[in-house]
This record gives sequence, C-alpha cells and structure tokens, in this order.
Amino acid sequence: MDYIQVSFNIEPTEPGTEILIAELSLLDFESFEETEQGVKAFIPEDQFKEPEIQEIEQRLSDVFTISSSFETIKFTNWNAVWESNYEPVLIKDSVYIYTPFHSEKKDVKFPILIEPKMSFGTAHHETTSLVIEMMLGLDFQNQEVLDMGCGTGVLAILAEKMGASQLDAIDNDSNAFENAEENVKNNNCTHINVQMGSAEQIKNNYDCIIANINKNILLADMDKYSGHLNHKGSIIFSGFYSNDLENIEAQANICGLSLDRFLEKNRWVAAKFDKQ
Repeated sequence: MDYIQVSFNIEPTEPGTEILIAELSLLDFESFEETEQGVKAFIPEDQFKEPEIQEIEQRLSDVFTISSSFETIKFTNWNAVWESNYEPVLIKDSVYIYTPFHSEKKDVKFPILIEPKMSFGTAHHETTSLVIEMMLGLDFQNQEVLDMGCGTGVLAILAEKMGASQLDAIDNDSNAFENAEENVKNNNCTHINVQMGSAEQIKNNYDCIIANINKNILLADMDKYSGHLNHKGSIIFSGFYSNDLENIEAQANICGLSLDRFLEKNRWVAAKFDKQ
C-alpha cells in the first residue's frame, strides 16, 4: 500500500502545528512528523482527498500562513529506509528490541527479536515505547491479553514473555499479519494467536487490552473493547496526542472505564484505564 506524504508549512509554527495536527487527526491520517516549518502527515493513498486538505487550509488561513505539497511514498521504500536507520532499542534496562542484523544482548530480562519489514512497532516511535514502559509496571502473569492493531506483534510478544497465558494479536493489514506471525515464531512464543481483521474480529474476553492505533479508531471502537474486557480489567490506549486525552477519557467514561494513569513523551500519550 502506497502512502501520500503531505508536507505543511505553517506560520507561526506555535500554536499552528498543534492546531493543524488536531484538524488532520479528524481525517484518515495515520501518523505525523513535526518539522521546523510545520508538519508532515501520512495517509494511505486510497484515503487521500485533496479537497479536504484545501478546506482545512482555507479554514486556518485567517489566522495562519499555510501552504502544503504532497508526494507519493512507495510501499517498497519503507523497508530500505528502516534498514538504513534502524538501531536497537533498550527500554528501562529491561526490554531490548533488536533485529537479525544486530548483536544480541543477553543481560536484559526481555530480549525481543523483531524484523518489522512493512509493519509498525519497533519501539522507535514514542507510542510503542510508552506502552512498553506502561506494561512493565503491570502484572501479566496468567493474564488473557488482546493486542489490537498489533503491527509487528512486539507488544503481544512482550506480554507473553511477562507471563500472559493466552493472547490474541489482531491487525487489519495483511503485511502486519504476516510479519507478526513471523516475529511470534522467531521469539518462540506459543500462546499468541495472530489474526487479521478489525474490532469485529474480537470474540473473546480479556484481562488486559492493548490498543496502540489512533484517536479516531480508538473512539469509534472503544465500546467494543470495553465489552470484551473482564471486570476490573485494564486497557492501555495509545496513538494520540496529549491534547486528545480529554476526548479519549470522556468516551472511556461513557464505556465504563476510568483513567488510572498516563505517560507522555513529545506530546504523545499512553494511558491506562480500568473497568469499573
């Protein structure tokens, strides 16, 4: 799947960048990269609608000077970029995420071998690393866990290494599905069931649900997640900015979930909610 990269220049950048990202997050953009001039936003090519961009620019033009350009990012480019820049990740001196072309690190509690290929989830992005940090403070022993939007499967793999007894890992992207299966096998995990699909694929109930996706999907599917969460179970949500936490919490409260705590890094957030 090809992506469209939309590069925005906005002046002044503060608070222009933050407001622009908030506007774009209401569309189908999957990730953002802040730049000195503004922001780069990435969206699947089949979801890109130029008139929507023009409408946002027109709406903001009374306050900001804003312009944009876009280009197609070919599917085959992602792996080459990743291999040329990837470094292993160490989180809290406990989780070491590395690839076949890195050296192993034997003095950590949870080494995880990941070959992401075209999938999201190497812990380089703040959301993945924040979720892992949050997970390290939880007890997964004999827990049933769902990793929703699993990408590489790294979070499900960590949960099994931390003692989870039964896990489902679901993603709606065929490349992520195949990649997660490969990574599960390479880490000798035996309790993870990798599935392809959306929230409609969820059939079981869980003690813990991890959903590192994006704000729009979290809001749309939160009732479904809560319905499959056991009493006193926990959900870790990530994939959104700090200024979105209020909306996430409001919807969570409607779904019978209460905010326990959250972590923040570079305005990205991972938040833990408990079921009443």
